[in-house]
Amino acid sequence: MMMSGQPKIEERRWLKRFGRREDVAGIRLLCFHHAGGNAAMYRQWPQLMPAGIEPIAVQLPGRTDRFREPAYDRMEPLLDDLVEVIKPLLDRPFACYGISMGARLAWGLAHTLRERAMPQPRQLFLAANAAPSTDIGGGNEWEGLKGGLEGYLRTMGGTPEEVLAEPELLSALLPTLRADLYVLGTHEFRPASPLDIPIHAFAGTEDASATPERMSGWRTETSVRFDLDLLPSGHFFDAASERQVVAAIARDLGQVITPHG
Repeated sequence: MMMSGQPKIEERRWLKRFGRREDVAGIRLLCFHHAGGNAAMYRQWPQLMPAGIEPIAVQLPGRTDRFREPAYDRMEPLLDDLVEVIKPLLDRPFACYGISMGARLAWGLAHTLRERAMPQPRQLFLAANAAPSTDIGGGNEWEGLKGGLEGYLRTMGGTPEEVLAEPELLSALLPTLRADLYVLGTHEFRPASPLDIPIHAFAGTEDASATPERMSGWRTETSVRFDLDLLPSGHFFDAASERQVVAAIARDLGQVITPHG
């Protein structure tokens, strides 16, 4: 029997708090990882963020502690289940940050919440994922690359060399990555109207996939404020660029980062 005050098992699987601060934070920040990634990429964000913001990383099935759960390969059922998971969080203002696949997931979540007349995020922060208006046909771009999915993984960067060099680790990663990329490649949602919440986008100047030009297309997905920051990075941000992203999020949400976080 679950004791009162403990998070539900479902919530523990999906939502990772790497530094609990719900009693002091005025706004929650839902953080979505990239394709093939996991929530651990946000492990340091509670230390980087001011106390008024509580980062909550979303862990999708098919990886780390959810390795035995099948990964989603379509966006719609993923959004349906995600809405149910975050319902208890909607009692407080929140925003969303997503990088690569996570950016498209955050955008889809905002539209789903709007369609269901549920609370929407205060703002979307979207990184390293080209705007929907710039999509080139359907399908998955990796299918035409030499080396297929593994070639795509090496081309995009961001995967530790020890994983790429170890066949067993690589073979364990590829099915989940493939499912994640199908989530993106089969999602052809075109909303009838843009969102009425601000969008702040982040583009790496050396990103050959989500170029600054393609990232600028996100301005058509909002009827209000749009900002685009260019970072001296590739598709995956280095530590310095990530700190710039965190600082921009804090400023937009009305928080100030002090030397002690």
